[in-house]
Amino acid sequence: MKIMVCLKQVPHQDARLDINAEGTWIKEDGIKFEINSYDQYALEEALRIKDAGEAEVVVVSIGPDRVTQSLRTALGMGADRAVHVKDPAIEGSDALGIARTLAAVAKEEGPDLILTGLMSDDVNTAAVPPMLAQLADMPHTTAAVKVEQHDGAMRVERELEGGALEVVDLPRPCLISVQTGLNQVRYASLKGIMAAKKKSIDVKTAADLGVADQVGPAAAKIAVEKIYTPPKGEGAEILSGSTEEVVQKLVAKIKELGLL
Repeated sequence: MKIMVCLKQVPHQDARLDINAEGTWIKEDGIKFEINSYDQYALEEALRIKDAGEAEVVVVSIGPDRVTQSLRTALGMGADRAVHVKDPAIEGSDALGIARTLAAVAKEEGPDLILTGLMSDDVNTAAVPPMLAQLADMPHTTAAVKVEQHDGAMRVERELEGGALEVVDLPRPCLISVQTGLNQVRYASLKGIMAAKKKSIDVKTAADLGVADQVGPAAAKIAVEKIYTPPKGEGAEILSGSTEEVVQKLVAKIKELGLL
């Protein structure tokens, strides 16, 4: 069984984020990056499947040289191989461009299962996994909170609105995007870190994957026009009095603002 895990490198959760001069994204120079939190749970789930039987875990990530660090971390945790798609031509791609690139990798790898995080910590669109599944012609499900093998298929419990759960059986090959809290993510051991140095990272470009004309700003269907800090308000008005008085004042204020 081959499992492909898609990893995205995102700014560290404690990093100070400043907007770049163009107002289109953050300043990336001088800040730390880490594996997207949702993707860590996807990787852990793949490693648990590997630990329970015979499986090869291949991690895939798109980005500049710094992405190698995150791939080495994944290899240190127990992944077998890594694919690093490194090409400036991919910079500025939208979710569809990223999905096209990952689908091209999936076509080469031929995985039985693709695991991804539900969304990325920096963009939060949750759009790449369904697009990737469609492009790879695989059944898929999202927001998985439990994953297990069942009669040659994957049985998934997925989170719905209102705390409800849905159970889905997916024939392989398939794609599952996972929710945080699915499992307890392991740390890379010293032995694993040392072993990771001998594991291969296959570097590919958009041209290698045959998607050079399908990625980048020119092929993007969506473009970010501006990122900005929300303007500060004039301050809050505190309503005082008994509960009944506060309710009456609040209703009057809502009517005054034309919200009711």
